[in-house]
Amino acid sequence: MASIELDHVSKCYANGAYGVRDVDLSIADGEFVIFLGPSGCGKSTTLRMIAGLESVSAGTLKIGGVDVTGVAPRHRNVAVVFQSYALYPHMSVRENMAFGLKMRHAPASEIASKVDEAAGLLGLSTFLDRKPAALSGGQRQRVALGRAIVRDPQAFLLDEPLSNLDAQLRAEMRLELVKLHRRLGRTIVHVTHDQVEAMTMGDRIVIMREGRVIQVGRPLEVYADPADTFVARFLATPPMNLLPGRVETTGETVTVRVAGAAIPVPERHAAAYRPWVNREVIVGLRPEDLHEAAGEGGRVPFELDVVAVEALGVENVLIGQTVGTDPREASARLGRGFRAAIGARVTLWLDPLPMHLFDPETTRAIPRPSLG
Repeated sequence: MASIELDHVSKCYANGAYGVRDVDLSIADGEFVIFLGPSGCGKSTTLRMIAGLESVSAGTLKIGGVDVTGVAPRHRNVAVVFQSYALYPHMSVRENMAFGLKMRHAPASEIASKVDEAAGLLGLSTFLDRKPAALSGGQRQRVALGRAIVRDPQAFLLDEPLSNLDAQLRAEMRLELVKLHRRLGRTIVHVTHDQVEAMTMGDRIVIMREGRVIQVGRPLEVYADPADTFVARFLATPPMNLLPGRVETTGETVTVRVAGAAIPVPERHAAAYRPWVNREVIVGLRPEDLHEAAGEGGRVPFELDVVAVEALGVENVLIGQTVGTDPREASARLGRGFRAAIGARVTLWLDPLPMHLFDPETTRAIPRPSLG
């Protein structure tokens, strides 16, 4: 196993454009870390710098405590698995998995032992004599992983390895990667743009935008306390509703006026939001914090005009517009039994405790006690 340390690492190209800016990050031995962000955010470039496939323009990169900033990829003892399987079509599964070890002139007995062990680990033992063309997409991806495993690397670097798979295979491979990490205990850095992969697989998420790290944390911590509006919307489907609002007071109670509703701020957050009284804010409401019934816990009514209802089987997602002179789109995750006609006005019930407020100028979250 090996730790990975990026000390203010940047990547600047010949034309002066930055792919990555000042990334300062430590990945512990055996940790499973997800790099998450939209296309062009710098996540793959960062992974390629760790692998040695991209040069580092500034900063220091260490693997296992050793400075590898200028070290060639073959001397870093890391294995990279790409989005494309990159298997040799004329070789069998066994030959594909063994190829790297053969190039290093490993003994035949060692190659056979490691290939058999990796094949058993990945459920490929019965496919070792097949060519890639005779395998499914998921099986080919397992072969690519197996080729990396037999090298016995310090760390695995996975660059969107599940992107070419259909939804069912992606779900299966997510579980396989988690189980593989538990069995091997090796450091894994996994690049993806898929929020589900990020939330379900990693020990920590590193969210990137425009070459910079925006937030690092455990999945549920980042979900509960997004650093800004970008993270708030990017880390969920449907994304967080972001609506214009204003902080006011009703007697001694701090309230937030949004879409015609006056939402009382929970007592535990009142001190944090009181300095914003009489100021404009961006109000963040998760779709799952809008409910069909008043229930308990101080929920407040929140009206929406129905635009669409997406029936997903396990739940219904209501897409609506807020009521008032400045209608905005908002969504709610409701039960499978929810029904509403298009154009109807429905009253939902909002739980104010998870509500977030953001500074409209900086888009940064206004700090409050964490719920995570």
